[in-house]
Amino acid sequence: GTDITGWSVPERARAGLARCFQITQLCAGFTAEDNVALAVQARQGHSFRFLRPAQSDRTLRAPAREALRRVGLDHRAETPLDELAHGEKRQLEIAVALAMEPRLLLLDEPMAGMGPEESAGLVKLLASLKGQLPMVLIEHDMDAVFSLADRVSVLVTGRIIRTGTGDEVRSDPNVREAYLGDEVPHA
Repeated sequence: GTDITGWSVPERARAGLARCFQITQLCAGFTAEDNVALAVQARQGHSFRFLRPAQSDRTLRAPAREALRRVGLDHRAETPLDELAHGEKRQLEIAVALAMEPRLLLLDEPMAGMGPEESAGLVKLLASLKGQLPMVLIEHDMDAVFSLADRVSVLVTGRIIRTGTGDEVRSDPNVREAYLGDEVPHA
């Protein structure tokens, strides 16, 4: 019920919105754990501690390790970003978002650029988060959408043409026409 369109990114983050981008936004040259620790530090709202090394700061490291565990990357905590596979970077970006302790998770095409195996792994991860926090998913991988979403909205040229359950959307003739045209695909 609150219009947030004029809010800055920090204001939205403080309100509990966390976002994963279509193109991964992580810190090169940092380990997986370092990337998540930065999010923990931002959430805690304090500046860098110059008298104590960040590497040994348990108030940063313990929550960072927990976020990595939640996404299945705890075994890759010390791995530099450039050594992670594309799918692992997607998982890491979700860990960064979770470290912010969001009230809402916004996911912009998290399956983009993934192969079927990586996509299946990410769908499993997102399914494990269902019920823990609300998520808004923008995605073109329809298998992922229909397996994850409770409610689906279909947009065509920026306009919603149908909102409903997966089955309602799949069977809608306007959706079928918009995405399949007049032709029926042959097997």
